[in-house]
Amino acid sequence: MCANSMQCDVWKEYTAPSQEEQFQKFLSLLEYVSVNSPFYKQKLSKENVDIEAIKSLEDISRLPFTYKEELRDAYPLGLQASPEGKVVRIHSSSGTTGKPVIIPYTQNDVDTWADMMKRCYELAGLNNHDRIQITPGYGLWTAGIGFQLGAEKLGAMAVPMGPGNTEKQLQMLMDLRCTALASTSSYALLLAEEINKRGIKDKIHLKAGIIGSERWSQKMRMRIEDELGLESFDIYGLTEIYGPGIAQDCHLHNGLHYWSDILYFEIIDPVTGEILPEGELGELVVTTLSKEGAPLIRYRTRDLTRIIPGQCTCGCPFPRIDRILGRTDDRIKIKGVNIYPGQIEDLTHRLEGVSSEYQILLSRDAGKESMLFRVEVNNAQGASCKQSKEKAIRKAFHDLIGISVDVECLKIGDLPRSEKKSKRVIDARDS
Repeated sequence: MCANSMQCDVWKEYTAPSQEEQFQKFLSLLEYVSVNSPFYKQKLSKENVDIEAIKSLEDISRLPFTYKEELRDAYPLGLQASPEGKVVRIHSSSGTTGKPVIIPYTQNDVDTWADMMKRCYELAGLNNHDRIQITPGYGLWTAGIGFQLGAEKLGAMAVPMGPGNTEKQLQMLMDLRCTALASTSSYALLLAEEINKRGIKDKIHLKAGIIGSERWSQKMRMRIEDELGLESFDIYGLTEIYGPGIAQDCHLHNGLHYWSDILYFEIIDPVTGEILPEGELGELVVTTLSKEGAPLIRYRTRDLTRIIPGQCTCGCPFPRIDRILGRTDDRIKIKGVNIYPGQIEDLTHRLEGVSSEYQILLSRDAGKESMLFRVEVNNAQGASCKQSKEKAIRKAFHDLIGISVDVECLKIGDLPRSEKKSKRVIDARDS
């Protein structure tokens, strides 16, 4: 039964594909890459893959995974699988940890991406009467232009601000009476703090925030919603796949719907590569079922999540994954202990008066490793309160994570704010 009649009306035109329909799209993809993709022709030949042996969805496990390192090695245009005359644009990863990954797009790819983004806006209850202020970056990064594509496909008014210039951002929010904000969680928090500092909350008319690009805790989400007076929606995407918009949560906020007519999702054991059943936590693997410019087969995202069994009662027929719980490569190892961001966010969520904003400083002196946990707390200006909070956090680290750390409590707003993604871990052990 649908939980929201308006949402039900929106989704009447959509139908999730059957497994057989997904499999037929998978076969068409294999045929396409075997003819058009030098990257996959070489990869499948090297690994002795016979695509004729793929007779069912279960046989997909016979196909090799695709890794980000391979995409980097294909720089600049080794992933291109369509004729030069059909490529209408490229996008790229940042390349901060190696060579950038360049992804070519055909017009069909751009149109498909726009449709996915339109669906995400519809999940958030937006329509062609809304005004969407877009704050992520434009250019080679996919975020800004992806949000704009979806707004235009929806028929909404796009306000393409891009990042930074907070003064202008606030002016546009007020003067244009924007109803939706597209943003990273870090910048949404920065805007919220500025709005409250200036006492202009009554002049802001936001009702929805489409927020993504980085992992953000439930505590951070609640603070953004409270201070901006909106309902937030968690959007997920990767440049390698299309960009933002491959999954998003609905008003029930019980998982992120993904577009199974466009993408095939698997969850695997990150160590063994074994496909896991619905409901089990593992690494998300994505196959693009209809991409032309740079199709990907069984791409290992390194993001940890699970497929949620059953259909959501919001009326959207598409399946769901859980919120991204972390990455297989974002663990912190110190003093022989593995720490994941989710553990730290769970710790801060349990402690009263502790905010979502933290920073970790890792160092090594004379071979001895140490970790300083800096976190914003309420009433940190009072010495006794500050000492009490630091003691409680040290104990929580020891009890919940099993490690002794140094703790520094700061006033709300003391840690640096970002217009893009917050840098939460600074590792100076090898510097």
